[in-house]
Amino acid sequence: METQNKELLRGGQFLVKETNCEDVFTPEDFSEEQNMMKEAVIEFNNREIIPNKPRFESKDFALTEECMVKAGELGFLGVSVPEEYGGLGMGFVSTMLVCDYISSGTGSFSTAFGAHTGIGTMPITLYGTEEQKQKYVPKLASGEWFGAYCLTEPGAGSDANSGKTTAELTEDGKHYKINGQKMWISNAGFCKLFIVFARIEDDKNITGFIIENDPENGITLGEEEHKLGIRSSSTRQVFFNDTLVPVENMLSERGGGFKIAMNALNVGRIKLAAACLDSQRRIITEAVKYANERKQFKTPIADFGAIKAKLAEMATSAYAGESACYRAAKNIEDRIAIRVAEGNTHQEAELKGVEEYAIECSILKVAVSEDIQNCSDEGIQVFGGMGFSEETPMEAAWRDARIARIYEGTNEINRMLSVGMLVKKAMKGHVDLLNPAMAVANELMGIPSFDTPDYSELFAEEKELIKKLKKVFLMVAGSAVQKYGPDLEKHQQLLLAASDILIEIYMAESTILRTEKNTKRFGEDSQKTQIAMAKLYLYNAVEIINRKGKEGIISFAEGDEQRMMLMGLKRFTKYANYPNVVELRNTIAERIKADNSYQL
Repeated sequence: METQNKELLRGGQFLVKETNCEDVFTPEDFSEEQNMMKEAVIEFNNREIIPNKPRFESKDFALTEECMVKAGELGFLGVSVPEEYGGLGMGFVSTMLVCDYISSGTGSFSTAFGAHTGIGTMPITLYGTEEQKQKYVPKLASGEWFGAYCLTEPGAGSDANSGKTTAELTEDGKHYKINGQKMWISNAGFCKLFIVFARIEDDKNITGFIIENDPENGITLGEEEHKLGIRSSSTRQVFFNDTLVPVENMLSERGGGFKIAMNALNVGRIKLAAACLDSQRRIITEAVKYANERKQFKTPIADFGAIKAKLAEMATSAYAGESACYRAAKNIEDRIAIRVAEGNTHQEAELKGVEEYAIECSILKVAVSEDIQNCSDEGIQVFGGMGFSEETPMEAAWRDARIARIYEGTNEINRMLSVGMLVKKAMKGHVDLLNPAMAVANELMGIPSFDTPDYSELFAEEKELIKKLKKVFLMVAGSAVQKYGPDLEKHQQLLLAASDILIEIYMAESTILRTEKNTKRFGEDSQKTQIAMAKLYLYNAVEIINRKGKEGIISFAEGDEQRMMLMGLKRFTKYANYPNVVELRNTIAERIKADNSYQL
């Protein structure tokens, strides 16, 4: 088995251990079955979603439901559901792949699909009793029923555990009576089943319940929300008024709701990142087609340097997102396989497998949701005035992209979570941050080497630079933990700066490892564009890390300590040979122009 031949790093260990390029999974590693699934999903998207874009934009909620039914008939809603409950039982990479390629037609359908297959179905498959799974999951996997997830309340957003919805045991002990209000509930308008979180008595943590949508049982819906984007995604408030739910419909144990919510969000985050990938590919393709056709001063605008820079940066971000998403997805899949081999149930294995890489899930959610926003924004700019018009696809893409930075935990929350979870893992001994951080501190006190290294091999300097960028994080975060201890979480701006360093390291390393692996097996000539993208992404990452590192250091260090750390930052972010960024961008743009699409 593949997982036995390589070292599988634990979540967050990428920061302190090196990864061989042969050990990362890339989109070029898709199996024949996965490629067939990918083609089937693209065909569905091109047939059912893309041609109906105007209807989705005009709030045709019935169309969203209709397309969900069709997706269910084709098996797409049950990709990750075990076969014994009516699903396809495919691995984590395949579920990411389906989410990736089905999500790019419109954010309206993407949201309905993600909410149903993820947070609407998954809590039952992962936490449900056998009876609950047999009763509900086959209906959800087939699309006979649709699910919705009721966590957010008017007073409980990022602080999910502060919800006021109550669950009170009836006198006969057979039901819980649910009272409360939930808001921003995706799929509320057409779902048959809610996953609802409520508090029993004065419990510290909320509890999860499976509640069938029956208006006769005290359930009423608010009007459809009018939103900036995802216009045909059904989003309503849900009110529970003495709604009775059988005691056997409690999900997991009493007080287990917060854990369910957090673990469901981990999967939701990496799937959300996947859902932003093909949207970027389509935006880049639309932008380059327009740029090749549009002439100004008797020249296609695709030939102008200003447009080339945009196309190159858009493509580079998309390529980096793919590289990091599928790297993490395969790590999760391998961790699940190891746990199953050790005797864990499917439920335990999947839960622990995803939980292990919660840091990476948060990193990806932030990075890719921001990349899709930038990509759609630049897409509008390439189209110029036409980009602002509803007649072109860019303005809808821009509006739909905006929600990705908010749901599944805002990007600010996820940034702070990624660093916070890493520190907790270090305290538990799962990731050794202390020794590498001390080694970096000692290195700062020593005299730097002035030897000229041999950087003749492809990516030799880039890989050395990634090692040094990891030292920047260890230097900044290590000193911050030492100074503030448990109070570090109160210093949010410092955490945000540290998380940006962490994010850029993971994204840049993933991009370089993918390209190195493909260069070794397909030859350097076939990967010229990808090599340029890997180098360009790293150059941009170094610039961000330099700025954020400085911001972090200045915020908490003074005098000699500050001077020493700033010198270290300069040393750790310095190229021996700076890449010609304009040349890199031109190389990438020329390939995109020639292909008239993004198809790397």
